[in-house]
Amino acid sequence: MDSDYELVIAGGGIAGLTAGTVSARLGRKTLILIGDMLGGNLLSIEKIEGYPGFPDGVAGYELCPTVQAQAAEAGAEFSMTPLDALDPSPDGWRISSAGQHHAAGAVILATGTSLMELGVPGETRLVGKGVSHCASCDAPLLRDRVVAVVGGGDSAFQEALTLAEFASKVVILVRGNAFSAQATFRDRVVAHPRIDIRTSVSVEEILGDDTVTGVRFRDAASGTTDELEAAGVFIYIGLRPNTAFLNGRADVISASGIRTDGRMRSTLTGVFAAGTVRPGSAGRAVASAGDGTTAAISADDFLTNGTWRDGELE
Repeated sequence: MDSDYELVIAGGGIAGLTAGTVSARLGRKTLILIGDMLGGNLLSIEKIEGYPGFPDGVAGYELCPTVQAQAAEAGAEFSMTPLDALDPSPDGWRISSAGQHHAAGAVILATGTSLMELGVPGETRLVGKGVSHCASCDAPLLRDRVVAVVGGGDSAFQEALTLAEFASKVVILVRGNAFSAQATFRDRVVAHPRIDIRTSVSVEEILGDDTVTGVRFRDAASGTTDELEAAGVFIYIGLRPNTAFLNGRADVISASGIRTDGRMRSTLTGVFAAGTVRPGSAGRAVASAGDGTTAAISADDFLTNGTWRDGELE
């Protein structure tokens, strides 16, 4: 039997939790589908910097439960299940989630992203045996060891700084010859005595039988291969939007996520998107919270005042 809500939000990261808080405060009957893990990718970040109200930064595993508590206090309901399918109904949308079904007048998709994989030998086989995506989880296990970080963006540099508190040496392997990480992280990484950066290299294999023992990589300039002995490999090469429930609908999604206008409206009437699942996201926690706020206000306006035509984006 379907349960009815005015708004269903898919996603338990900062965008979804913020949207749920705002929607519930606006008086809407709101359900948040948390999915497998409260907090999404933020859960593994030891210190989120630049988030208002936290001048010294805040851990993702502290921030997200705090926002969830605010949403609950405002009246939002929660389900620890993911969004499996989204289908139109005469009165809005029918949401399928782990065998349960919910009817909603509007939907906010804040399903976030998943970390991309290198796709090289040894990567999948050694996950949990030295291959990791969570420095705060695994850094204490690698005390006084050499570790490698693959990637040149904010996540790679942030996690390298976390690892450097425990490891004897952190080597960052960057495919290009420039970094996309913001200046505050770049400056600290470059100045850190236990962090080295190697640019223009591509990882070809993660080495080890039962546990990681190293990385084989190729230098783009010389074409030669080299090996780095390392007890752990942390991979942060990019993000892939979580949109499988849309079954590849090209009218709704692009390769980089769910297309929206400035009011977070998708091309589907009554469906909004917020956070890193949409191409226009700035990719930072504070921006995702802003997206969630905008999406909730837009959804409230839609539920009050009517519809827009499918495909009509500003």
